[in-house]
Amino acid sequence: MKVSIITVCFNSEKYIRTAIESVVSQTYHDIEYIIIDGGSTDRTIEIIKSYGSKISKLISESDSGIYDAMNKGIKLATGDIIGVVNSDDLLAQNTSIEMVVDTFKNTSADSVYTDLYYVKRDDTNKIMRYWRTGKYEMNLLKKGWHPAHAAFYVKRNIFMKYGLLDTDFLIAADFEMIIRFLGRYKISSHYLHQVVAKMRLGGVSSQNLRNIFKGNKECIRAFHKNNIDVSYLYPIYRIASKLFQYVDKNEE
Repeated sequence: MKVSIITVCFNSEKYIRTAIESVVSQTYHDIEYIIIDGGSTDRTIEIIKSYGSKISKLISESDSGIYDAMNKGIKLATGDIIGVVNSDDLLAQNTSIEMVVDTFKNTSADSVYTDLYYVKRDDTNKIMRYWRTGKYEMNLLKKGWHPAHAAFYVKRNIFMKYGLLDTDFLIAADFEMIIRFLGRYKISSHYLHQVVAKMRLGGVSSQNLRNIFKGNKECIRAFHKNNIDVSYLYPIYRIASKLFQYVDKNEE
């Protein structure tokens, strides 16, 4: 099975090398690595090009935001499976993709999701939060549970059948996509209890209270868009589940 990994970046010279190294050092070799750059003006492109043929496809041009860039990558992808490693994120182990592919092969699932570490921005060995996803149930989806986008791998044909990221969502298009696939269309999924990715703290959706409020508002809109009833208490459930991840940081 070929895996398409998409990295979206813009003026990412500080962290892009770490992201790339985590992908090109994978033990699984049938990887198509696609990088979509938003027209960087720093050393980002220079760093990317230094990897030569290890980067399968590179586009550098202006876009309408991170989700528009991700959609460009999905449209270019030719792999059986699609995953995302953003420019300030990284794969946690050099066997991450191998474990994901083995799970697809052993289960025939449409999607595989895993656990994830949030780490300090300048020390990726310092775990700040452990996103232990757990097994999927529809009820849990309405109570703050969902996989992290960086830990969610989906067969390409699912995107072709049920659509790409909805760019009408400015902060939570990845969340809406997960809700649409799992909640509305009920694609098959399998939980891999392994940490395959690390995300640096400080993403757009959690940068400040205003973005947290906007993100939760978009999440509720995502449920409504997909005709899924959700409690008005959903934002409380969602925040509570994330707070617990800061307390329980130890892997079982």
